[in-house]
Amino acid sequence: MTPQMREEILAAARGWIGTPYRHQSSVKGQGTDCLGLLRGVWREVLGAEPEAIPAYTADWSEPSGQERLWRAARRHLVTVPVRPERAGDVVLFRMRRHGVAKHLGFLAATRTGLPTVLHAYSGKGVVETPLTSAWSRRIVAQFEFPERRG
Repeated sequence: MTPQMREEILAAARGWIGTPYRHQSSVKGQGTDCLGLLRGVWREVLGAEPEAIPAYTADWSEPSGQERLWRAARRHLVTVPVRPERAGDVVLFRMRRHGVAKHLGFLAATRTGLPTVLHAYSGKGVVETPLTSAWSRRIVAQFEFPERRG
């Protein structure tokens, strides 16, 4: 992915800051969840979404143990090694040790280079927060957007 595309992704994601948290939504300024943020940035940077999103519960298939979000990410994003310093990449988090991976965010950094994550977080909306060790420990996969076609 080009440095220009990484900057475009970060600018798009930061444009969502302040959007309230709303489960299954993806409308800038009105409501989104973490997947909705990813979908909204995809639309701004790449265009139409690659597939329709079926309804999903807030537990993200935790009772069944199916890694639905991880499988979908592998279908449409490019898997890369986990390196939290790669601003513009998408990270997938496991919120509980033996739970399914069910939270997404965009890696970013402050002007001084401290790593951050842009994400839609329940009760807070879209925020940019420090990528603390508690968040870093939860990263299970990292992806980048595919290159633009045509």
